[in-house]
Amino acid sequence: MDLKDYISIAGMPGLYKLISQGKNVIIVENLETGQRMPSHEANRVSSLEEIALFTKGEDKPLKDIFLEIFKKEEGKAVPDPKKAGSDELRDYFATIVPEYDRLKVYVSDIKKVLIWYNILVTSGKVDFTGSPAEE
Repeated sequence: MDLKDYISIAGMPGLYKLISQGKNVIIVENLETGQRMPSHEANRVSSLEEIALFTKGEDKPLKDIFLEIFKKEEGKAVPDPKKAGSDELRDYFATIVPEYDRLKVYVSDIKKVLIWYNILVTSGKVDFTGSPAEE
């Protein structure tokens, strides 16, 4: 699974695919709407490939977490995280990443990871059949 071209833009909902890059601007495509737009260097952009969550041991890469969710849900989307309560989200996430650091990983982080997973699954643009961390 290759997530380097999939990004999150701070302050903007959803996920985006990097389409092209210029000197001070990148062109991104919203994975949910397909709408393309520029994102300027002033925007904080994070590649999903570089994101990891705190655990009691070493940080766990986001792509490994996505693969665990994919296996647990048998390739389907998770129930809407926006409708779930805090305890329900924490309990669910503990089944995916039992060693996650409960003090450093907030409910908002868990919700964001699950929303991102749903976007990637429903868009069908990411192959989840690869092996974790070895790609």
